[in-house]
Amino acid sequence: MTQTADIDPITLAVLAGRMEQIADEMDATLFRAAFNPIIAEAHDASHGLYHAVSGDTLVQGKSGLPIFVGVMSFAVKAVIDKAAEHGEIRDGDIYIFNDAHLGGTHLSDMRLVRPYFRDGQLFCYLASVGHWHDVGGAVPGNYNPAATDAFQEAFVLPPVRLARGGEVNTDIIDILMRNTRLPQSAMGDLNGQLGALDLGVRRMDELLDEYGADTVRAALDALGHRAEALMRAELTALPDGRWEALDYLDNDGITDVALPIKVALEIKGDRMVLDFAGTAPRCAGPVNIALPTAVATAYVAIKHIFPALPANAGVMRPIDVRIPEGSLLAAEFPAPVGGYTETILRMIDVIFAAAGQAAPDRVVANAYGTINALSIAGKRKNGQPWVMFSFYGGGHGGSPESDGLNHGNAPISTATIPPMEILEAAYPVMFRKWALRPDSAGAGAHRGGLGAIYEIEVLEENGAEAFLFGERGRFAPKGAAGGGEAALNVFSYEQADGWHHPPLASKMRGIKLTQGQAVRLETPGGGGYGQAADRDPKAVAHDVALGLISADEADKAYGDAWKGVQA
Repeated sequence: MTQTADIDPITLAVLAGRMEQIADEMDATLFRAAFNPIIAEAHDASHGLYHAVSGDTLVQGKSGLPIFVGVMSFAVKAVIDKAAEHGEIRDGDIYIFNDAHLGGTHLSDMRLVRPYFRDGQLFCYLASVGHWHDVGGAVPGNYNPAATDAFQEAFVLPPVRLARGGEVNTDIIDILMRNTRLPQSAMGDLNGQLGALDLGVRRMDELLDEYGADTVRAALDALGHRAEALMRAELTALPDGRWEALDYLDNDGITDVALPIKVALEIKGDRMVLDFAGTAPRCAGPVNIALPTAVATAYVAIKHIFPALPANAGVMRPIDVRIPEGSLLAAEFPAPVGGYTETILRMIDVIFAAAGQAAPDRVVANAYGTINALSIAGKRKNGQPWVMFSFYGGGHGGSPESDGLNHGNAPISTATIPPMEILEAAYPVMFRKWALRPDSAGAGAHRGGLGAIYEIEVLEENGAEAFLFGERGRFAPKGAAGGGEAALNVFSYEQADGWHHPPLASKMRGIKLTQGQAVRLETPGGGGYGQAADRDPKAVAHDVALGLISADEADKAYGDAWKGVQA
């Protein structure tokens, strides 16, 4: 094999850009081809290149979800292990599966893994993952807040060959299409992912035709070493020490008991330890996550704290992630994991809080901390089922440099919130309200961003059923460096006798809605950064003038220094 030292920096930079472009183009191909809005509009998908032996992430597209950088390496490794059981892997093989305990995240994320061969030799793997709209299970859209095992969440598919030597096994497709409420959507998404993999193969052929396999292989090796060196340099620049942080999940959707998520962050020289001892044990409900998801979440948090680092597995070589056996961060099959998003958001919050004690200039305050996975489903007059699944935004935390972003998406992703117009066109619903939520941001020298208010009315005369899987209904997003907490998450649903709230605050299933009734989400803002007393009175007056903060809230949080100030 060509050694790392044999490749010059300019060629390395060019090849890094070319390979990122391949992954980016695979992302774009799926986004354009997918049938369901969660992929096509929200971009809940990812593509990348992975090591032929270890499955480690080599390159990931910039448009895909960051959480997939880490978990997809576990997915590829699962395929490597499965292929070893079957015998020699062939050019043209494609594996497909959604088993979250092997590949991370949850059962809605369908993974396709394809070996890439050059001159008869396995060179690397290409992989595609996308959030399918519905994969069976008890709840349309698969976010079942009352699930006590994986079988209540969705159809579970282990790694199986979808194609062998280029020939597609239609039996597998038949099984998949029979286990979804929306087979047309699923088939469109599957074809989009297959098309993205085909394009990746063509682009890799072009790249290797131009530069040669040895040069590209050397570049991939060099990128891993460079990522490791950059991470070690970043750690060396920080003080040695040990810092702890603790936060909570509202409950597991089954029992109304708070669940602690705890981390101890330790830095010694050019190494870091993230130890989650003290985190709650595996729970009955679906806020458990599998070990691959927990490790990948640590990577996402690190990537936020050190934004210059590349999307490469080498970043994690100097970092020891310790997940307690038996904890809800290392759940084994068939533990339910459908609400993984809520747990990994809390993991990121505690890592930020611990890192902020070591280097407050590198972190931001807590973002809103929940995707508020809301499904509204029913049947049209012609008997056809419909499932509107989406996630919703909130405020981001204030930073050392600025106020937090208003109405952003969760920091686990670069996905976008599907536009109201797309949702209303596709489903029998009407948004009565889609607006910023005043007084939802945490106070600070740099305040948090504002959350949002969404009110969604059912138009279908047959009515509908709603399911919510959220968080931050009991424990508000925290500030940093003395900043204040943001508002809590509030969910309401309309019935004949008025508005009601879920007994478990942030989770509920089976909410019956008749035509004309609605649900309402009031999402949290972000925590504030720095002391509220240090905020510029002009900025406070400006917020009041815009209606972002009420005069009463401004008085309470910032005193009366803003009064009479020209906004």
